Amino acid sequence: MTAVSTETVVAAAMTRYQPMLRATAELLGLSNTGPVGFRLPVTDEHLARFHEASDVAVQRAGNWRGHRISLLDLMRNPGTRTAKTFASLHIVARAIQHIRETGERLLLTTPTSGNKGTALRDAVARAYAAGLATPDELRVLTVVPAHSRPKLRDSPLSADPALRAANPLLVADVSRPDDVKALARSLHERLRSEPARFTPWFTLDLENYRIADTLRAYAEAELDPIGPESPPRLHTHAVSSAYGLLGYHLGVGLLDRDSGWGLTAPHRHPGFLLVQQLATPDMVLSLLKGGTDRDLLPRYRRPNRTAPWQQDDDPHFPAVTDTLDERLDATFYTSAPPTSAKINTLIGRHGGTGVVVSRRECLQRYEEIAGLLAPLGHRLPDNPADIREWSLVKALAGAMVAVERSLVAPGTDLLVHGSGFYTDETLPPLRAGAQTEVSSSAAAEDAMLRAAR
Repeated sequence: MTAVSTETVVAAAMTRYQPMLRATAELLGLSNTGPVGFRLPVTDEHLARFHEASDVAVQRAGNWRGHRISLLDLMRNPGTRTAKTFASLHIVARAIQHIRETGERLLLTTPTSGNKGTALRDAVARAYAAGLATPDELRVLTVVPAHSRPKLRDSPLSADPALRAANPLLVADVSRPDDVKALARSLHERLRSEPARFTPWFTLDLENYRIADTLRAYAEAELDPIGPESPPRLHTHAVSSAYGLLGYHLGVGLLDRDSGWGLTAPHRHPGFLLVQQLATPDMVLSLLKGGTDRDLLPRYRRPNRTAPWQQDDDPHFPAVTDTLDERLDATFYTSAPPTSAKINTLIGRHGGTGVVVSRRECLQRYEEIAGLLAPLGHRLPDNPADIREWSLVKALAGAMVAVERSLVAPGTDLLVHGSGFYTDETLPPLRAGAQTEVSSSAAAEDAMLRAAR
């Protein structure tokens, strides 16, 4: 491996690409999601301060086994360390404009496995700090499954008792992590039917995320364009629902329209490499097997009860794993995502594939991944158990697995979406007592209604 430590940066990308973000909804013919439209506040010093945490970079990691590896670094917000920053800033900016136009108070409501909620809470706190909204105008309610407790991060909304009460973080005791989506939707519908000071906005909608993620295409076009002489390129992403890749594709389509933004669409659309874990391999199964039933996984075997499970029938799935439903990271909790059909179509048209990786496979390549990332300023902890967000490591392990097993054509460049990485040291965990534990929907409703009233 040849390591290189060069990078190019778009500072405050949400400010730089404001013209594109403002025009996207109109170009798509969108009017609103829930009660809120797509209009954004006029850019001024307050909005510029709000967007300061939205830097994007392309970092060239060097060559690995004949493939150029680069990192699309979407983790530069110190309050989140994940790519959820951009959509959350966009959602909150739209909420601010709606409040200004209508005088209506808004309570953002969202289910989350951790990162989405952290980013929305960070964006609301930034709106308060930038003087764009007050807790009397804008609040956020997040609902998290109990198994995601290790993912919860601290924020200004946790530090202040009044802000903590106004912006509840509910940890729900649910049977399956995915159940928080139905619970959050139920809370939203209950609040809609109740007299309250705040209007609820259920933010879990593809368009709320897809539009902001178009800036991935704009950043690539500016920092690492695909020209007529460029090698084939594969965008590699650890995915749950692949909203980020759908946003990227939308951005490419908008650049193709030549809207006078001064950026050039890629000469050819890159392919996509999906990376998942065994607990939730549904997008890879859907792509490769045409369904999401776990019976479609390859048949694993082990020589004795203490040995790891093994298989060599299908190179797209882990060759070795400790458990057959291994959950590397609680963030990736979505089963049978509705986005699979769209991603399958894009990969069928532009190329790519999917791989599922195990913890053992990540750890087998851990030193190599650490050596590749260190010159870029991303230092892996000596003890992998200290990692709280595995997206970056999973994506790079998936890229290596795909190359090693000849699932990637020789000479293909790999652009890895750096969508998340943190430890307790780089992003402190939620302080004790900052969450509300709820064991039933009635308890969750009670906590929500207190915030809304």
